[in-house]
Amino acid sequence: MGLRQTQRPTESQEMAAEHALRLATQYALSTVKEDGHWLGPMSSDVTITAEWIFLLQSIGRAISEEDRAAYRYHFLSSQQGDGSWPIAPQYPHGGNLSATIEAYLALKILGLEPDHTAMRKARDFVLAHGGMEEMRIFTRFHLAMFGLLPWSTVPQMPPELMLLPSWFPVNIYKFSSWARITIVPFLVIRTREPVYALPNGRHGNNNYLDELWCDPNKKSVSYSKSAFDLWSTDKIAFLFQMADLLIWLFVFIGLIPFRNWAIRFCISWILERQEESGDWAGIFPPMHLSIYALLLEGYELDDDPVQRGLEALDRFCYQDAQRGKWMQPCVSPVWDTFLMVRGLCDSNVIDKNDELLTRGLSWTRARQLFVKHGDWRVYRPQLIAGGFSFEYVNTWYPDVDDTAAGILAFLKQDPSSLYSAHVLRAAVWILGMQNRDGGWAAFDVGNDALFLNSIPFSDMDSLCDPSSADIVGRVIEAFGLMLQLFAQSKLKEHEDVFQAIATSCFRAIGYLQRTQEPTGSWYGRWGTNYIYGTSNVLCGLSYFSAQPRVRAMSAQAVQWLVSVQNADGGWGERLDSYTHPERAGVGESTPSQTAWALMGLLPYTLPESDAVTRGVTWLITAQIDQGKHGEATWSEAVYTGTGFPGHFYLGYDLYKHYFPMMALGRYVEHTKIQCDIKS
Repeated sequence: MGLRQTQRPTESQEMAAEHALRLATQYALSTVKEDGHWLGPMSSDVTITAEWIFLLQSIGRAISEEDRAAYRYHFLSSQQGDGSWPIAPQYPHGGNLSATIEAYLALKILGLEPDHTAMRKARDFVLAHGGMEEMRIFTRFHLAMFGLLPWSTVPQMPPELMLLPSWFPVNIYKFSSWARITIVPFLVIRTREPVYALPNGRHGNNNYLDELWCDPNKKSVSYSKSAFDLWSTDKIAFLFQMADLLIWLFVFIGLIPFRNWAIRFCISWILERQEESGDWAGIFPPMHLSIYALLLEGYELDDDPVQRGLEALDRFCYQDAQRGKWMQPCVSPVWDTFLMVRGLCDSNVIDKNDELLTRGLSWTRARQLFVKHGDWRVYRPQLIAGGFSFEYVNTWYPDVDDTAAGILAFLKQDPSSLYSAHVLRAAVWILGMQNRDGGWAAFDVGNDALFLNSIPFSDMDSLCDPSSADIVGRVIEAFGLMLQLFAQSKLKEHEDVFQAIATSCFRAIGYLQRTQEPTGSWYGRWGTNYIYGTSNVLCGLSYFSAQPRVRAMSAQAVQWLVSVQNADGGWGERLDSYTHPERAGVGESTPSQTAWALMGLLPYTLPESDAVTRGVTWLITAQIDQGKHGEATWSEAVYTGTGFPGHFYLGYDLYKHYFPMMALGRYVEHTKIQCDIKS
């Protein structure tokens, strides 16, 4: 596989871009599934795979020698030279202590001897960075389940939380969807305090990882700062710590009259949210934790809910020759299909009515959610359903971003679908999910109780789901296209819906005006980072450029994007911009981020401008041969997807492909428009 120079000296850049798009379209044809959808593998840090190994060990499920070797290869192939594992490839802050501890334990369970070079180097890294004494709460939780540290070193998580009503300031529905569905099984596990066997047996004070402690005789390490420090720095965290101590006292004296009732409620809640396929919310953390919770409350391994849950997890496993076998944190077929269809429509290589596009959208349309359940209904009980979720099966948690991406894909492929039931139902659902601040979150509405991030068991600052500019940008792009098509339509139907859309966009633009950074950029919650957020917002604002405030906001954002372009013509941004905002837009050029920047610039900048020309040239020359049948894609080694900023990142395999297709396709379209204007 070699770098191909797609642009020949005798070709114009437009022709070179068209050639690259033909190659990219062939790649899309070669990767589509039999039923018409797309799915690229998803990657994260090693803790997801490690915790899968922990579950298999806990339930006594044998791992074949072939799988052991494949899992070991996955861990060892991503270990860094200093012996650590990072939370993402090429992570600027280096290795992560907790990820390294979990990887070490998983490798030891998988049979790698402690004197192996990789294990020695990992051990040296852990000890040099404070040992197991310094690991995060989530890691403590998993290791306490093997007796590797006492349960007293893990914060209390009272199951009585489930009994608090939804109007109460702290209740389970005040947490984000991903936190909520994960916390509920945690409540059961923390209450029951299980201890599972390791290869050396089952012990309440297991010495299996004593080599990773700076002092293995002192494992009762505190999980929070002292009360005095918290009082001085974070009054809310201090109050939560006092509540934690009070719960300890109630448990100690037995003053917990509703505990069994609360546990039963937890199990009922978990079972209610299990899909027929066995999934819970379509993400790994609640899927594996719910199995623990069910087993602790009397379910057996061969009981139907447990069996279906394990089968769903097995389907999440992925293996290839480059990285071995790993557990995916999630799967993204609906998201990938919507965005691939959008890329193919923008590329304009095949007809919009081609079966490749219509089959893909038929596949996604069949997954639109009209069910009567969903946690979003707790605060929006009268709202009509119509959203889409990210995964194959996730009926409880549709998300706004997928739904907006779906509207864009449907309308780009067939503008006449503007008044279709699937587009209108999706739009109405999004309208009902708008927050008071004018923005939209991913899964929930009004989920902005950020004080919850001070709870002792929170160490990833991601217990809430507030509005984010990147999602708002995609929503107003979808709504802007709907309003444009409505204005062009001779047949005016559902005028009340379109009036509501116009009003919601006015409020959303106000939100974006308030959240624009002094630099002119916007924060990207779900993609890295300011380049992603700024691109999404600019794409959305382009439909509202008649407004003076929009022109002012856009001009500043365009100026920022141009200012952070790399010398090689591309754009890139490392993950450390989440912890160091002054590094926004700084990083080696990548295909997805270069494409995002170009998509943000093209509605406002002439295609022959220096910034666009250099960016397009970078994308064309970065395309690589992929096969012998005229297909090509791009290569991207770093993660540009975000799970929890600063803590957990995602590698979407197809980001490197459909976003460059969108950018190059729009460039060609804008070039043709400019040629028509000049002629």
